[in-house]
Amino acid sequence: MNKILIALDYEPSAEKIADTGNTIAKALKAEIVLLHVIAEPAYYSSMEYSPIMGYSGFMDTFNVEISDAVKNNITDLSQEFLDKSKTHLGNENIKTLVIEGSFAESIVKCAENEHADLIVMGSHGRRGLDKLLMENVADKVLQLSKVPVLVIPIKAS
Repeated sequence: MNKILIALDYEPSAEKIADTGNTIAKALKAEIVLLHVIAEPAYYSSMEYSPIMGYSGFMDTFNVEISDAVKNNITDLSQEFLDKSKTHLGNENIKTLVIEGSFAESIVKCAENEHADLIVMGSHGRRGLDKLLMENVADKVLQLSKVPVLVIPIKAS
């Protein structure tokens, strides 16, 4: 395995997912690509952000209604998130990508475009109505991917 794609969202579990993917990449001497997919701008205004990746305050002021200016800023904020994630992992050679589209399809397409040998991502273990309303991204990536997928189980709180 020469390249590992690590798909991250803004959930507090991002640190665990990134650290796991990074550990595997180091053991295999593989390149890392950190990916964040922007699917729905309203998602960003409705979430309550927690400190992620050992830093806090990076999204503290982002609880505003979605306007055109904010929509244009989501990509910049997502890139900042990935840059801070890269710094947390201690490897400035990590490639970062922010892409728009549906979560699962975008992750799989990115893995193909980047010639990734492994996808590392989380599964949030949603239950009940939340599971019915939210797309199970990990399941869909498993169905669509042509490369192995490592799903890190993350329990819903």
